[in-house]
Amino acid sequence: MTERTSQPITERDYIPGMGKHYLLPLYDIAHHVFGLRRIHQEMITLAGLRDGHKVLDVGCGTGNLLRLTGKLHPGVELSGLDPDPKMLVRARRKVRGARLDRGFAQELPYADGSFDRVFSSLMLHHLDSASKDELLAEVRRVLRPDGLLVLADAVFDKHNHGRPRRMSELVRDNIGDGVARRIAAAGFTVQPTRMKAMRIGGNVGIELARPAPRE
Repeated sequence: MTERTSQPITERDYIPGMGKHYLLPLYDIAHHVFGLRRIHQEMITLAGLRDGHKVLDVGCGTGNLLRLTGKLHPGVELSGLDPDPKMLVRARRKVRGARLDRGFAQELPYADGSFDRVFSSLMLHHLDSASKDELLAEVRRVLRPDGLLVLADAVFDKHNHGRPRRMSELVRDNIGDGVARRIAAAGFTVQPTRMKAMRIGGNVGIELARPAPRE
């Protein structure tokens, strides 16, 4: 088994949850305004959680998804990972009893097959293409063979609707079924994308994916 908890954190550049560190105080306000609780509720429902499940939220931010998961399923074991120490300070105030680690999605500090469910909520688009692939490889590694990835991220259509005028690599990866195709290429069996509208800000695609059997 691969165990990385004893390894020092390799520092990487990262985009904070609100894009800029000084906007951190607005993070939870934006969560409410954009209607992300409804997205989280749907993710939790689709995850099919049971008592005893071990759940990881990659890019947990201030802990909103973990907190809601714990309220709805008090019998699950919660872990969260985020690169931003200030986010984690807030998460620790909100989510009692969870393991909250500082680290990077490309180097998950957990052993192989540690989790029954892995969540990722509106975080994938913060990563460049290579880092997205590293994240998905790491998620596949830490998921149990019968585990499930529940990933939500912004989706933009091919006709320039709902995406920034200047299209960066981060946005380009999320056009159409780009997220689902990337997950499948990382060795997952992916279900059809579930689309969910935010209160403002466009559409979110929720992907359910299980590790495909290794050849």
